[in-house]
Amino acid sequence: MNTDARLDFSPSVRIALDRKGPVVALESSVLAQGLPIPANGEAARRMTRAVQARGATPAISAISHGRPLLGLDGEDLKRFLCRDGVRKVTSRDLGVAITQGADGATTVAATLVLARQAKINVFATGGIGGVHRRTRRELERSAQLRDESADLLELARSRVVVVCAGAKSILDLAATWERLETLGVPVIGYRTGELPGFFTAQTGISLGVRCDTAAQIAAIARNHWSLGNDQSVLVVQAPPAAQAMSGAEVERAMAGAVTEAEHKGIEGPELTPFLLEAVSRLTNSRSLDVNLALLENNAGLAADIACALVAQ
Repeated sequence: MNTDARLDFSPSVRIALDRKGPVVALESSVLAQGLPIPANGEAARRMTRAVQARGATPAISAISHGRPLLGLDGEDLKRFLCRDGVRKVTSRDLGVAITQGADGATTVAATLVLARQAKINVFATGGIGGVHRRTRRELERSAQLRDESADLLELARSRVVVVCAGAKSILDLAATWERLETLGVPVIGYRTGELPGFFTAQTGISLGVRCDTAAQIAAIARNHWSLGNDQSVLVVQAPPAAQAMSGAEVERAMAGAVTEAEHKGIEGPELTPFLLEAVSRLTNSRSLDVNLALLENNAGLAADIACALVAQ
């Protein structure tokens, strides 16, 4: 039984933090649960190289044999990419995974907790979680409560710049946008005035703030936190145009995936990976290509912001 929850760091991350250099946190759940083999290995390579190419140090977060770790690499990373025995860990699961000595791939929420503890103030991911669409069963029951990702709560209390391609397309994007506003999380469009929808740039949801440089984003984050605010600064950028899908194409695939999930009775933690796999299948893997491209793109922008924060 592990009773010591202090953070471990890879040598490169420890050196960067000691030198107060730019570091970018990356989640591991997208590698162990979100993407199929071997695409997950390609994603890890593309994200870490994008961060390094911009002058920052990548720090993949995980619970490795019960130890909270920033800088998953080498044989440990290979073990996570093989997925055997690696559980999905969100913020509420961290204490359990540590105590049980488990291997845990951290979600956005759990990565935010570890980044916050390590004082790493930039994090790149694909898409955040949010408010889930109402299922047919919920509509029939007129359910008032909505399934909501723990990502939103952690965004509301983590002084971290989070770079993403918006919320995952499987979610209720309008409700997620409203929830972010309620929680006081500033949302900045990087070279876009529209909230992206992960696989697509088109959602019809207008943003109030647009920035065209990493330095502008870094300045907003510093000013936001200097006033005592604890929320993350959420930076959204559209998926690369060469790979992005149209909003109509995404909605068609999503409708088919949701119908499949309802017929099979899939709910709870299993729903998101099922829907992502179904969308990939229904789009002939086009969504997988978009996912890989936006992960790399977001990692590069996060590194630019991390470097700008260090320079200011």
